[in-house]
Amino acid sequence: MLQISPSSSTTTRDSEQRPAREWLKVLAQYRKPSTVRSTTEIVITAGPFIVLWLLAWWSLGVSYLLTALFVTGAAFMLVRLFLIQHDCGHQSFFHNRSTNDWIGRVLGVFTVTPYDVWRKAHSQHHSHSGNLDYRGIGEVTTLTVREYEEASWWRKVLYRMYRDPTVMFGIGPAYVFLLRNRLPIGMMRGSGWSPWISTMGTNLGIAGLAALMMWLIGPLPFLAVHVPIVVLAATIGVWLFYVQHQFEYTTWEEDRDWDMQDAALYGSSHYVLPKPLQWATANIGIHHVHHLYSRIPYYRLPQILKDHPELNSIQRLTVRESFSCVRLQLWDEARKKLVSFSEARKHARETG
Repeated sequence: MLQISPSSSTTTRDSEQRPAREWLKVLAQYRKPSTVRSTTEIVITAGPFIVLWLLAWWSLGVSYLLTALFVTGAAFMLVRLFLIQHDCGHQSFFHNRSTNDWIGRVLGVFTVTPYDVWRKAHSQHHSHSGNLDYRGIGEVTTLTVREYEEASWWRKVLYRMYRDPTVMFGIGPAYVFLLRNRLPIGMMRGSGWSPWISTMGTNLGIAGLAALMMWLIGPLPFLAVHVPIVVLAATIGVWLFYVQHQFEYTTWEEDRDWDMQDAALYGSSHYVLPKPLQWATANIGIHHVHHLYSRIPYYRLPQILKDHPELNSIQRLTVRESFSCVRLQLWDEARKKLVSFSEARKHARETG
């Protein structure tokens, strides 16, 4: 588990040279995108994705174990394409807003994610992350210990099902990306027809691309390759998003005590991945810096850690430590940490 106790977490914050808010001036120096670098990032991601996809198709007649290897590689490249789409949504990948938006919309066909709808939901996540009074769209649903204790038995059952790893990382990602993304559920209010147009435009693009590929190579080969790639990429994406915010000493506060910059820096993990995985996931593990200043292109994030090594130690989480995050399901407001169902019951008995 993340090795920071409540006391050491406080010490870490007090020992920083700058409060979270003051980091904004420092990070602003890294926000300028490079058109050449951004274009290169698209090429070196889309190219391998296409090659690995074709190799997966070719290998169907050889060995599905070999296919699985190529599918896994293609899935990581699809995650990387999603993260390019993610940066376009933050208007950080190119200088021009229109360029960001149209690149994001085109990529949305491949990532099966309607760009404009996702961008709005993700913006809400950034605007309210860690705020107990504004939980909802674009986040992993998290109840406090008190809310869970006061919930009806039926809501407890549904919440336990939702937080179960087989649902969270198995059924859930496939449902969200293959089914829920097909309709702008919960996004129509106050947005006019924009979410509907975005979603239907993406759906038409997906249908057209799928029809073309089925015509070229046949329905079964296309589905045998593409569906596993999308589902695996969705699972990887959900896992990354989960561990970036669902770790033991993350930050949740009621609105009156909530500070956007503190929540960004201390409510997001620094997920330390091996270099190949860090590249394949477009440095999204440097999530605490990203949340604090989301207009920075992902390819500049490693340089920030080199230039300001004090940011390396904040909310640091290794791959091994991240697996224990799965057992955490409830926010304990009194102890300021995420706890498991069993830990919440034990603490309730002890404090009786």
